[in-house]
Amino acid sequence: QVQLVESGGGSAQPGGSLRLSCEILGFEFDFHAIGWFRRVPGNEREGVACIEPRNSATYYRDSVKGRFTVSIDKPKKTMYLQMNNLGSSDTATYYCGTLLTSICDGAFANWADRLGRGTLVTVSS
Repeated sequence: QVQLVESGGGSAQPGGSLRLSCEILGFEFDFHAIGWFRRVPGNEREGVACIEPRNSATYYRDSVKGRFTVSIDKPKKTMYLQMNNLGSSDTATYYCGTLLTSICDGAFANWADRLGRGTLVTVSS
């Protein structure tokens, strides 16, 4: 059974940084992509970043390009999201998830399979 556990959320000031971690257990890393999602109350869940573990190819939503970096440490079965230059619009609950596709592209958010319970990120001064 696949289990995902996020950690690393919290508060940051505008312009600050946070790093999220996601331990993924019971998952074959080379067959499916994995990614990060976020949701603001009242809004739809959106895809933030995606990574293909087999080749480390990545995809980012436009609003986080150049600020966020997704990476993976396969021996540790852990995915990371380094978030720099945070802004108030980044405030959300962040979820890591496995995907039903092996490809990271603009449609990756439609392929979410299993998600973790989420970790809250709050950006405010």
